[in-house]
Amino acid sequence: MSEQWLTEVELGLCLWEGAYEGKRDVWLRWCDATGNMIPTGAERSEQERLRAEQEQEAKETALQRAEHLAAQLRALGVEPEV
Repeated sequence: MSEQWLTEVELGLCLWEGAYEGKRDVWLRWCDATGNMIPTGAERSEQERLRAEQEQEAKETALQRAEHLAAQLRALGVEPEV
């Protein structure tokens, strides 16, 4: 990266093609030294929402599996510890 790189803050400006606030165009975006775009606040919020949703789904799947295994134990005459 040449003059777009800001050594003091270890950030650069890169061109990015995509939609921002409903408008599709080529935009300047902050990026790191390897060219990875720094997410906007809205992008970070969406990433966190998706992460929380996946975590909730994983918890529900684990609970269903535990309930299923407990039912199998009960069918064998064993009362599982809670």
